[in-house]
Order: sequence, then structure tokens, then C-alpha cells
Amino acid sequence: MDATCLLDSKCGLGESPVWSVAEQKLWFIDINAPALYRLDPATRQLETWPMPSTIGSIAPTADGGLLLARRDGIWRRDTAGKAETLLVPSPLEGARFNDGRCDRQGRFWVGGMTDTREPETALYRLDGDRVIRQGLVGAIAISNGLAWSPDGATMYHADTPTHCVHAYDYDVKTAAISNRRLFLDLRVADERPDGAAVDVAGNYWVALYGAAKLVQFSPAGERLREIRLPAKAPTMPSFGGPDMKTLYITTARQRHDADELAKMPLAGGVFSIRVEIPGLPETPFAG
Repeated sequence: MDATCLLDSKCGLGESPVWSVAEQKLWFIDINAPALYRLDPATRQLETWPMPSTIGSIAPTADGGLLLARRDGIWRRDTAGKAETLLVPSPLEGARFNDGRCDRQGRFWVGGMTDTREPETALYRLDGDRVIRQGLVGAIAISNGLAWSPDGATMYHADTPTHCVHAYDYDVKTAAISNRRLFLDLRVADERPDGAAVDVAGNYWVALYGAAKLVQFSPAGERLREIRLPAKAPTMPSFGGPDMKTLYITTARQRHDADELAKMPLAGGVFSIRVEIPGLPETPFAG
């Protein structure tokens, strides 16, 4: 299965694709040249909003706006995009926010990424009371792979340099995490897990950064399907489309030499592919 290029956006580090069911449009970001984008797949019309600081991830809000996890803190952007309000300042020093999304109850989870790539950050949670809490203590270097099972009772998380994805029991009432266990061990294949998404059957789709592919794993960790991309560094998938059966995939152009760009000129673009099992809409932030 091969994905096709929907938009040759040439993002340095395209990330955090989020499908808007109400708008039938795809939001995504570029971390390196910080900007927020909205793409209409039907017309290929692209809207762009430059960001004043590095932006690691986005999530929808219940009123139709967006959460923006920027270096200086987590912001709320209103529905018209004309006003931004700082909800909480960033607790990170020498690091920035990275992969983030809401759990099935609308609590926003976001991980950190250290500037030195040293394992010195953690995973954080923003609740409706607008207080950011450290939800997962650990020496995390590049937080990624965050996703939940359809019932919300299992949480997935990866620290990219470890080449592993872990699963946790997740208490949907209290957001407590327990029973850490190895879900995917990608060390032998030297595959680096980046962003991920879960379909309605509970399959875990993860972008393998540097491997030019997106892989579907069963809830038991069985490798089911691989989607090849004409871009070396896929970063994150998102389900969308009218029936939620289109996978949108962001990619990166950073750290490609001239030969690699000659072979993969579409690096940094947004790709899409039709799949048989639909995904779930992103739960909006409940705060």
C-alpha cells in the first residue's frame, strides 16, 4: 500500500495532523518554521498562520477552537483565529512541548522534548481546571506515540530514541496510569516510533521516522500492515474524511542531504491513503 502526496508543503518538521469533522478540513503544524496550517483536501486550499514560538502539537477545543502547545505554554485559539489566550505557562526548561492530544474524556496530554535530546523531561496533563500536572514521571527525551484505545482504558506512549512503545492501564475517571508494559519492541528493526493514531478496532498506527513507512499493529502488538511513503521521515497519522477512512500523514524534510532530497523531493509533504477500518474523531479539550 502506497500513500500519495496531497500537499507538497515542504515542512521542515510537519506534525500533529488533526481532522476537523465540522469543517471537513485538516489542521497541522510545522515545528521548525513555526506555523499553523488548515488544508481543505477537496480543493487543496491551504491557509497559514505563522506562530511566534515553536509549536509542538495542537488539539481541538469543545467550542471549535484549538489548543496550541507552544514553547512558552499552552494557548487557546478562538474559533475565528483572532485571539489567543495563555492557559498555562510551560513548566519546561531547556525543552519544548512535543506530541500531544486529548484522552477520550477531553483531558489534554502532552510530552516534552529536550533541546539536547537527553532523557530529562516527562509527560504532562492539562485538565479542565487549567492546571498542568506531571502525569508520567520518567526520563523522556522525545515524547511521542501518544494514543488511547477506543474505550480509553489503554494508553500508549513512546520515547522515540528507545525504539519502544509502552502500554498502560488508564483509569478513565481519574486519569491514573498503571501497569506499564512493553507493547512494541522495535529495537531489532532499528525503527523509531513517532506519532500514532488508533482505529475503531483498536489497531495502533504508528509513523516510523526514518523508515519511510506507517505501520498498523493489532491490540496484541502483531504487525498487520505497512504503508510505504515517498518520504523518509513520516511523523504522525490522523484519520479523517467524511467516513473517517482516510489516513493523513505528515512528514519532515529536516536533516535530509542533497541525495536524499533528490530521491524523495516530496519530503515534508502531507500524504493520504484510503483504509478499510475507520478511525475515531479527536476528542476536544473539555476545559
